[in-house]
Amino acid sequence: MRATLIGLLLMMLAGCAPHQQYRPNYDLCRLPADIQTQQCAEHARQVVEPSSDAGYSLNFIEFDDQGSLWDRAQMGAVLDALSADSVQGDLLIVVFVHGWKHSAASGDPNIDTFRRVLAQLSENEAYMAGLTGLPPRRVAGVYLGWRGGSVPVPLLEDLTFWNRKNTAQKVGHGDVTEVLSRLEKLKRDRGSIDGNYGAVRLVVVGHSFGGLVVHTALAQILANRFVVTTGPDGVQGNIENFGDLVVLINPAFEAQLYASLHDISTERGSYFESQLPVLAILTSEADDATGTAFPLGRRVSTLFEKTRTVERWNAAAQQQEMIDEGAANVTAVGHFEPYRTHRLYPAPGNTRHEPLSTRDSLEAALVAARAWRDDAPGSRIPFASLLLEREADSAARNPYLVMRVDRDIIPDHNNIEDPRVIEFVTQLIMISTVPEARRGRLDRAVGN
Repeated sequence: MRATLIGLLLMMLAGCAPHQQYRPNYDLCRLPADIQTQQCAEHARQVVEPSSDAGYSLNFIEFDDQGSLWDRAQMGAVLDALSADSVQGDLLIVVFVHGWKHSAASGDPNIDTFRRVLAQLSENEAYMAGLTGLPPRRVAGVYLGWRGGSVPVPLLEDLTFWNRKNTAQKVGHGDVTEVLSRLEKLKRDRGSIDGNYGAVRLVVVGHSFGGLVVHTALAQILANRFVVTTGPDGVQGNIENFGDLVVLINPAFEAQLYASLHDISTERGSYFESQLPVLAILTSEADDATGTAFPLGRRVSTLFEKTRTVERWNAAAQQQEMIDEGAANVTAVGHFEPYRTHRLYPAPGNTRHEPLSTRDSLEAALVAARAWRDDAPGSRIPFASLLLEREADSAARNPYLVMRVDRDIIPDHNNIEDPRVIEFVTQLIMISTVPEARRGRLDRAVGN
């Protein structure tokens, strides 16, 4: 037995993922097409320039295991480049924070998926420009990398779940908040200079422990933004976003950490038609990592913590909710039923899995945007071949969405590459970031 344990330890040490910066070159690397290449493997700044107009930039900012930036100069180079881009025209910035078993290393599948999202967004922008006569927004991706996998050895890497969760929390408490805040400042500065506050749009996406990183970095900011939208004498307005939208996919953190955002959003019974999504959490019903392994580990680590049952007002249902803190403290947020606001599932009879054409995707996004404005408890919003169904006890247009996703769409914890997932997130981004005036032109152009 002892020899076996020593052998496992030696294997883990031998196979330990390097704790290193993968993108030390800050010069701009240009790619003629969106193809797999090692040409830019060490570059923190890349531009994809295909033969069409649908190009985009991809930037990397990296963090060590303590949450510190590997090199502040890397952040500076990326921010300077994005600032220069924002001066040249409208800009859509999408940030992606990867999760467990991933990194900023060249060839990581999360980078490939992120590239596909950026390419689709860029194609949409080029197509919209052709319809509206307005210049297309530039699309820029920012990939935040950290050591999501510490032991890249099959089977053994599954044992790193709790170690990497602790690291993700350190990263979230570290310099990520600064990076995200500087990106939002870039957005606000551009608006204050020329009065066009929609010129730069910012979306933040986190997957798995990347969702934990993002939530840790932004939860208090989001709570503050909700509170400050209530003016004198209780006058309420639209809930202010961080950037324009935050999306968490299969996030690996306990529901208790989400309690404040749930409480403040459900005690408000109505939201204006102009309210856009602020936070969208997607969790697969087939995510065993957060659905099964997570609560088992949490039960051990929280053994001596004290919890209680709390009573909270649900204004949409006009009744008190009883929330078991003990259950919330061991259950991942997306699996905690009292906090669930939506289900996302394939539309009945629709078996399509392949990507939509750019035109069809755009039309589907416009349909979804109108349905969001007409949202109501129990409503079903079509997102192409998917339906987003709001729970009956969730207020219309409550901007904090906690979705249970059908296993046919997201089959497990790490597989987020289904074209329908990419399409859904892309359309959600369009709903949250396309200015109203531009959307009106699009409606007229496509005859809706």
